[in-house]
Parts: sequence; structure tokens; C-alpha cells
Amino acid sequence: MGLGRLAERLASGAFTAFLLSALIFLATSLLPGDAATTILGENATPEALERIRSQLGLDRPIWAQYLGWLGGAVRGDFGLSTTLNRPVAGLIATNLGASLILAGIALSAAAIISIPFGVWAAARQGGRVDGAILTASYVGVSVPDFVTGPLLIMALAGPPLALLPSNGFVPLSESVRGFASHLILPSLTLVFVLVAHLVRQTRAGMLEVLASDYVRTARLKGLPERRVLFRHVLPNGLTATVAVLALDIGYLLGSIVVVEEIFAYPGIGRLMIYAVANRDIPLVQGTTLVIGLAYITANLTADLAQGLLDPRVRK
Repeated sequence: MGLGRLAERLASGAFTAFLLSALIFLATSLLPGDAATTILGENATPEALERIRSQLGLDRPIWAQYLGWLGGAVRGDFGLSTTLNRPVAGLIATNLGASLILAGIALSAAAIISIPFGVWAAARQGGRVDGAILTASYVGVSVPDFVTGPLLIMALAGPPLALLPSNGFVPLSESVRGFASHLILPSLTLVFVLVAHLVRQTRAGMLEVLASDYVRTARLKGLPERRVLFRHVLPNGLTATVAVLALDIGYLLGSIVVVEEIFAYPGIGRLMIYAVANRDIPLVQGTTLVIGLAYITANLTADLAQGLLDPRVRK
């Protein structure tokens, strides 16, 4: 990808992030109620409410409030949580780390499982193996996370097996076994949907390349089918899969909200649910912006990955 195209995509991502921040701040500012009342309670005196509004800058025009918040966000300062009385940035950093661990494990496992099965299905198009893999992927795509999670809990965490814990999180520094056991069920829930999606994408990309003229020419030259598949088809057929993997990073940080709530996993998704439930506006703004930025970064990464892998995109 040329420098001009790269600069264009970076500028587009930065502008999208600016629009996202403006929409988040405007939407949270228009919510009914008052942050000062949330902090001090319903029985606070008008003088105390006015004083806290002045300290928070709520007496300034909306555009001045936004610019002040944006300047702090650029520096990594999202203000103080109104319910926990702790810096929002610190809360996000802690919970985001836990979410990234879960997302990284799920994405890596999904890629390791789905790419070989997608290639296998494409190489045997129309056969029993292809039909079985497609059927399984249809089931995976059709069953949502909030159904898969409870089913796994009943099967593996409940009686009579009770093999795994159904909720919580144990830091790696405390116990390797506890850390791993608490990650299995939420990871499996995410992997179930991701594998189904990636298998179909890998199969579709491989079939498109298998039907191309240069593959037909390679076969007419008498090259072994294995060499055709792995040297000519696989590198080009996986271009779309790599891009989808990058996009799935953003998807994971969004859909992980449901999974973290099901398994009481202390990630950024559960933190956002807490913020919304308790009307903690600074925490809502910070968590929403971080998840939105993850989507923007994932889209940019997908574009760059496609440009590196596919010469047609670079041109």
C-alpha cells in the first residue's frame, strides 16, 4: 500500500474517531438527570449542587465541555468515576487487559481451528466432508452467545460433571491452573461463533481462487494438486480471512459484553454494563470510546493487511 493511500486511511480513521467522540459526548450529555445529583444524592442542597457543577465544568457551554473532555481523553484522562471515585483510565486499563486476554485466546484458537477446516472443505467441495463442515458452521452462526454460554455452563460447570468454574477470574500471578480454568468456558463460547464464521469465509475465499484462470493453468501444466493448493491457492485464498480476523478483534470487544456478563468475567464489557446501570457518565463515555476505537483500529488493520497481501488492493 502506497504512502498516499496509507496517509488517507490514517486520516479517515482519525476523523472517524473524532466523530465518534463527539457523538458519545453529545449522547451522554443529553441523558436526563444531573451528574451532580448522582454524586451528591437527592438530598443535596442547591448550593452544594451548584458547587459540584462548577468543579465538574457543567456550568460551561456544551462545546467547551466537549473540548475539555476531548483534550483529557487524548492524554488518557477520562476523569473520575462518579460511583467508584477512581480514575476512569485506570479502571479501563485493568478491565481492558482482562478482555484482551480473553479475546486473544479466542481469536487464536478460532484461527487455528477454522483455517484448516475451511481449506479442507474447499478442497472437497460438494463432498460429505464439505457438507458436514458447512452444516456445523450454519449451526454455529445461528446460535447466539447468550445461548451457547448457559449451555456450556450446564454441561461442564453444573452437576454431575462440575469440571470447570462457571464465573469469575483468577490472575495468572496467583494461580496458573485457576487462571486457565476460568478462561475455558468464556473462550469456548466466543470460539464457537468465531469458528463458524471464519470457516465459511476461508472456504469462500479458497473456492474463488480455485476457480481462477491461473489455477486452471497450473493444473493443465501437470502440477500436483497438493502443490497447486498450498503454493498457489492458499496464500491468495486467505487474504479475505486475514482481513476478517482483524475485524473480529473489534467484534470480540463488542460481543464480549454479553459473554463477560454471563460468566461474571471482569472485562471492559462488564465494566460498561456497570457504568450504564449506575449512570456513571464518565465511565460510560470512557468505555464506549475505547470499544469504538477498537473497531476503528480493527478496520484500519484489516485494510492494511489486505493491501499487504493482495497487490490488487495496493493498486
